[in-house]
Amino acid sequence: MGPSTVGKFYDPILGKPVLWEEKDVFNPAVVVREGKIYMLYRAENKITTFGKASRIGLASSTDGIHFQREPEPVLYPANDDQKKYEWPGGTEDPRVVESDDHTYYMTYTAYDGQLARLHVASSPDLHHWTKYGNVFAQAAGGKYLDKWTKSGSIVSRYEPDGRIVATKIKGKYWMYWGDAQIWLATSDDLIHWTPVEMAPSEEPPVPLRAQALTMPTLKIILPTRAGKFDSDLVESGPPAMLTDQGIRLIYNSRNVPSFGDKNLPEGTYSAAQALFDKDDPTKLLQRTDTYFMHPEKPYETTGQVNQVVFLEGLARFKSKWFLYYGTADSKIAVASRPE
Repeated sequence: MGPSTVGKFYDPILGKPVLWEEKDVFNPAVVVREGKIYMLYRAENKITTFGKASRIGLASSTDGIHFQREPEPVLYPANDDQKKYEWPGGTEDPRVVESDDHTYYMTYTAYDGQLARLHVASSPDLHHWTKYGNVFAQAAGGKYLDKWTKSGSIVSRYEPDGRIVATKIKGKYWMYWGDAQIWLATSDDLIHWTPVEMAPSEEPPVPLRAQALTMPTLKIILPTRAGKFDSDLVESGPPAMLTDQGIRLIYNSRNVPSFGDKNLPEGTYSAAQALFDKDDPTKLLQRTDTYFMHPEKPYETTGQVNQVVFLEGLARFKSKWFLYYGTADSKIAVASRPE
């Protein structure tokens, strides 16, 4: 799926119509509902003084391949209490799970043009969303409110009927998150989250870099690795999958050849997997030595940001697995395999 000049939306902040997905579409979440796959995806327009704004659109499919788009976005910056966090950058990179009572919860990035913050919203039907703000607003006296936080992957069951259901472990919901290192957080209600911090005597497993320097007490659950494809950063992918064997986390990564994989171009985003203990989400059991997906196709190697495959949506649908991903921050692609 690529950009479109068909959808037009009256932007409440700009006060005029915009072609809200004419520049790029990428980084989708997916939900199976009522015999269809619904895709919630990031879309960018070309207007605003910032140069572009992201909004989250909705499309549906009966076969997992061909999608019908809704004409307007379903989650976007507006004149509400989240505007100062979402404008002019926008609402980005959704991931969606379902609760046992069939409410949908979306983690997404609120971007004000300078700082990315991990936010959450809920919906009964994927069309109408209630925003709750920063997932860490009440944690540790608010010390994470103005930190760079992104990419919330909530541990869930992937049911045979396709639902992705957030599941408690030892009385708590768990979420892998972050885009420097991968960290962890817990919640009682899927709205208010508390980051997992190191014990007083604990040391980080790798030297801290980039955004990790501003949050030195966080417990790193999945670190970057020197000399490999995931040398520069690691970032959560689709909702983590709870299985009898453990918690399977697909993650995205970025490479810097000078201290990473010298065979991958500068800044290459590729994808890999990690397995955590099903009873202790902090305990890493296994991790792939290399990526299982990296940019190869022309639409993956060239675009708004070159050399990117970015995985965010995984669906169990009609006896197949469908894996949806952003390509070069410009388009949306899918890979599939039988169950």
